[in-house]
Amino acid sequence: MGTLVLPYILPSGRLFAATGNRKANHVVFCLFAGGVRNLESIYKNDGNLMPNLLNGTEAISSDIINSMSPLPSSPLIQPLQNMGTLYKQFRFSSGPTGHFNGHTTAITGQHTNNTLSLREHPSFPTVFELYRKHSNPQGAAKNCWWVSNSSNLYPILNYSQFPGYGPEFGANQISPSSFFSSRTKDILDADLNLSSNQKDAIGDIRNFLDYNFGGALDQFANVKNTLPEAEQIHAWIKKMIAEYKSGLHNNPWSISGGMNGDMRNVFYAEEILKEFAPELLVVNMTGVDVAHTNFSSYCNNLRKADWAVAHLWSVIQSTPGMANDTILIVAPEIGRNGQPNSLVDANGRFALDHTSSDPLAREIFCLVAGPPGVVNQGKVVTSVEGESIDIVPTIADILDFKNGAAGILPGTPLNSAFI
Repeated sequence: MGTLVLPYILPSGRLFAATGNRKANHVVFCLFAGGVRNLESIYKNDGNLMPNLLNGTEAISSDIINSMSPLPSSPLIQPLQNMGTLYKQFRFSSGPTGHFNGHTTAITGQHTNNTLSLREHPSFPTVFELYRKHSNPQGAAKNCWWVSNSSNLYPILNYSQFPGYGPEFGANQISPSSFFSSRTKDILDADLNLSSNQKDAIGDIRNFLDYNFGGALDQFANVKNTLPEAEQIHAWIKKMIAEYKSGLHNNPWSISGGMNGDMRNVFYAEEILKEFAPELLVVNMTGVDVAHTNFSSYCNNLRKADWAVAHLWSVIQSTPGMANDTILIVAPEIGRNGQPNSLVDANGRFALDHTSSDPLAREIFCLVAGPPGVVNQGKVVTSVEGESIDIVPTIADILDFKNGAAGILPGTPLNSAFI
């Protein structure tokens, strides 16, 4: 029946060699968003709220400890920091410190300004477009995914208005909290008595969604998947919907009190990894944005996001094709103010906004984790080094599409993270 050829395990520990000049064949970027202040994250002013990512056993402050949800033990045998390089003084150096500005900068590698429109696709190519257009061979759509927050703002970061780019080079995009929801279940379970006009409208919507996953391209088309890719995606979505309807997605991680939105986004990102093993996946996490009104809930959601990222890394290491061949990048989009606002939570803690005039709103962190022999293990960069616009060039360098992006990206790869 043929000869069984065993894979060659490289000295670095990776199962397969990176193609061409690649550092690895897969990148997962966790956009740890919603505004994370370094004082609560890497400097642990209220204890180590991120014990799955960061070293340290600092106890959580006694006044907020009772607001922390119990979480399962860590999915990792050691903090993720030890498996990569931590930049403790990363920067969002330019542009308004708003969430959409921060997201746009992280996904395009470009500074933004006050003219950024919340209704239009970005002015510069996204990391998805750059990957899909300039990879060799050209990146397939099913190898590129954007798991976003449900807000209608974030899906438009899929592709840009930049000449020569656009929807045909976008990623497959999904917003789990709106797509997999009780409302969706109600619609799917309903025994509908439709008028002819309603049936026509549903048919139009179905044709639009089908067109979104395949078919001929023209100026109105969206992301293009080949027919086999579209069929695989279609089958996966049907499987996910069936599992959701049966209750299998209610709390798959057995989190006391249930999973928050960040955990659900990561869960569905993991399902994408298991099914498609994509070369590029960006997952959006915004649960900490409650800091505007409730400091203790902000800290609690920071812990949940930390646990979710650890679970994601554990799944990556157990997924064939991605284990020992994936680089994970974790970074917030913006920071938060040093000065609080006037809102007080039940623990007497003042809430936090993020304004461009406050220096702490520009201070963030970045963690680059990956295989030994590729990424420097346990390295901590304490000096001011790296900024948001450097993440897309780093991804381009890892997946080796930097030459095609030359002249477009103002940032530089985070070379000090790599051997």
